[in-house]
Amino acid sequence: MQYIDQGSALSNKNVPGRRLQKKNSLFYQQSVLENEEFTQRYQKNVDELQVFKDDPYLEPHKQHFQVRNAKFFELLEQIVKVESSLKEFAKGYEKYGFLISDTGITYKEWAPGAKEVYLTGDFNNWDKMQYSLTSDSFGNWEIFLPRNEDGSYLIPHGSRVKAYIKNANNQYQFRIPAWIRTTWQNEENKLYDGVFYNPENKYEFKHNRPPKPRCLKIYEVHIGMAGIEPRVHTFKEFTQTVLPRVVKLGYNVIQIMAIQEHAYYGSFGYHVTNFFAVSSRFGSPDDLKELIDTAHSHGITVLMDLVHSHASSNVLDGINEWDGTEYQYFHAGGKGKHELWDSKLFDYSKWEVIRFLLSNLSWWMNEYQFDGFRFDGVTSMLYVHHGNGYGFTGGYHEYFNELADIDSLVYLMLANDLIHEIHPNSITIAEDVSGYPTLCRNIKEGGIGFDYRMAMAVPDKWIKLLKEYKDDDWDMGDITHTLTNRRHLEKCICYAESHDQALVGDKTLSMWLFDKEIYSEMSTLQPETLVTFRGMALHKMLRLITFALGGEGYLNFMGNEFGHPEWIDFPREGNGWSYQHARRRWDLADDQLLRYSRLLQFDAEMINLEEKYPWLPTGDQWVTEKHNETKVIIFERGSLLFVFNFHPTQSYEHFKVGTKFESDHKIVLDTDDVRFGGHSRVSPSYGQNFPIIKEEWQGRPNHIQIYLPNRCAIVFKSIE
Repeated sequence: MQYIDQGSALSNKNVPGRRLQKKNSLFYQQSVLENEEFTQRYQKNVDELQVFKDDPYLEPHKQHFQVRNAKFFELLEQIVKVESSLKEFAKGYEKYGFLISDTGITYKEWAPGAKEVYLTGDFNNWDKMQYSLTSDSFGNWEIFLPRNEDGSYLIPHGSRVKAYIKNANNQYQFRIPAWIRTTWQNEENKLYDGVFYNPENKYEFKHNRPPKPRCLKIYEVHIGMAGIEPRVHTFKEFTQTVLPRVVKLGYNVIQIMAIQEHAYYGSFGYHVTNFFAVSSRFGSPDDLKELIDTAHSHGITVLMDLVHSHASSNVLDGINEWDGTEYQYFHAGGKGKHELWDSKLFDYSKWEVIRFLLSNLSWWMNEYQFDGFRFDGVTSMLYVHHGNGYGFTGGYHEYFNELADIDSLVYLMLANDLIHEIHPNSITIAEDVSGYPTLCRNIKEGGIGFDYRMAMAVPDKWIKLLKEYKDDDWDMGDITHTLTNRRHLEKCICYAESHDQALVGDKTLSMWLFDKEIYSEMSTLQPETLVTFRGMALHKMLRLITFALGGEGYLNFMGNEFGHPEWIDFPREGNGWSYQHARRRWDLADDQLLRYSRLLQFDAEMINLEEKYPWLPTGDQWVTEKHNETKVIIFERGSLLFVFNFHPTQSYEHFKVGTKFESDHKIVLDTDDVRFGGHSRVSPSYGQNFPIIKEEWQGRPNHIQIYLPNRCAIVFKSIE
């Protein structure tokens, strides 16, 4: 397969400050990547990459790795030559935007298409042309504003600021500085303004980052919708009221959505306008720092849901057409537009675009102490078709061909390399639905460098079963295949549902399970109906089997653990700008007379079970039974034995369960426990041991005999 060179990121016109001459060899004769540190960190010989030793089926596609890795090392070498290191290159926020020193303020912007650039704002009564920037030959514009005679800064803290430019089309426009760190919405015209943020007393972190968690149990959150009332909620409210809930439930990671500023609230934070700015609708930058610091004090790792796969097409508030050209940060023409998302696509071959994005990672990690990132929309980055209209069956030919976007792949390798260099215990997660092989292998082994990928097929499977199949028609083999179908040595974050499944047009799992009875039959004072019995049972079983079998980490979106009703719908014209479905009804979970409280109790004990008897991230697993007639799934994971009966009506007495463990077994979790809204049909056995029978069964050397109720899951632990 021939690869198309999509344009080198090393073209001289993209490298500011000096002209570099390329040698005949792919690498410079005096390579800066040949010292001992680099040879220990990287493997430049493609033939020696570990991924080929682990998976011989990759061998026919070695050319892809040769092209991809050669471009990565070529770019990395040039960065080191020009900027001294990748970490230094990624400190663009120390060179661009507003830089505060003892002598004054420097404002610097990269805008190669601009013909004139001025700085204006509250500080000079919005005099458009009073402060003119000067440019160099690389499109950098700069101005220095010395301190006032009284020692104060010319631009006071909290002043609204904008650039006023004559763009490439000879039009004068106001633009928000691309590297701005704070923005506020102007209530008069609803547009955003940049804000000069320089408080006298800045927040100082009091707690160190927590140790890297043994496994990831992620609580996914959105700050604005994290409260009961139908409005936008704040960082401070989250820190005071929601974070304690996370701690109590036992999750060890929070993944925060919508941190980067986004002018349109209804985009869920995925149409970013200002990449270095904290979304002001939730509070101040210091409020976010306090949240992260408080989480760290509880030993909770904090990840940011990061958007580098595209940017808002908003010209007035964002970076699109900042200097009047469509190709400053993005590809020109149709290549620069994501038709399904109505957004702009970065040109990852450009030196300053790479600097901008890598600096963005460094900024959030160093300034706010984020412990890592969940990269959104990775599938769109991996391929020139962005995944639009393409299905993936898992065949390697689908990934390693001329449709792979080499520039994007190289950027992702640089991003992962940088993140783990800044903080070795950092965590990166890729949202990729395609299953690109080696995505979650480290760079030295031949991978892209992510730590985890999202197991996106699992929640889709549950929704499909609930929407399209009768319970009697559920295929146990298909379920176990979906849960275990992941690439060897590449870790996955599994989840039964996330925010995606509940967005307008669909609804939460609990809504699919309980339907209209979620409004009338959730009181524990009312007799249980067939619908509520099914809903309570399956809500717990689907979560437990996903958590236990579906990956090496687990994720839950806030509120879904207790069966949050309905769906998610942000304020928009189509719903009358209502916040009704952009909030979390914690009051439902706190009411002990509602069945939601029982689901919440189960979730806490399920999370605690893994803490007590670890099976993530590398616990051995073995599926011993996936029987379609009995609707039973049995598997071992770590030191536990899991038994699921999905049959709608059939319970089994004296049911034989094969096990590798050598001693008697005891029950450590029962989804039918009355404390979890069940019927405790096996409660007489809670305190007793199940004798081990030294006879082979289901391919295991021993077995036990149990009573297995319908729609019930039981977890056993050997007493040895």
